[in-house]
Amino acid sequence: MDIEIFPHRILGADTTEKLLNDIESLDSVKRTVLQGPRLPPQDAIDRKYGDRRIIEVNGEKLELKVKTGRIFVELFDESAIDEIEVICNNHITIGFDINTSKSQYIRKQRTVSDGLKYGENTEIPEELIGLSDQRSKFSESVSILKRDTME
Repeated sequence: MDIEIFPHRILGADTTEKLLNDIESLDSVKRTVLQGPRLPPQDAIDRKYGDRRIIEVNGEKLELKVKTGRIFVELFDESAIDEIEVICNNHITIGFDINTSKSQYIRKQRTVSDGLKYGENTEIPEELIGLSDQRSKFSESVSILKRDTME
């Protein structure tokens, strides 16, 4: 099951970092995808003060490359929705909606875009399906956090 967290305004880097840490700490979360406008590259001085910076999620450092407009969360089961709502209430003060109207927001099957990005005969790990942006380099568009699986 997938849910969409839709803040009423675009989130800053600090709020995104805190929110992701709490969401990713839940056992029911399979993967999380951020969607929003891309942040421009910055030099070393601006990186310290701008939103395009290194954030730490579950002890792993990754560069935040988008402003957080939507957060898609894939869950093992729907029992975590109430916990996610409490987490969002703690971190998103401007208001938000949690949409559960669709059965899936994150693609689960290989797409034409995946074929263009990785090649038709390439085996794609399950966690990468539906995350391709054919206009960018793979290392620039996807960051994968390592975590234990519930299986």
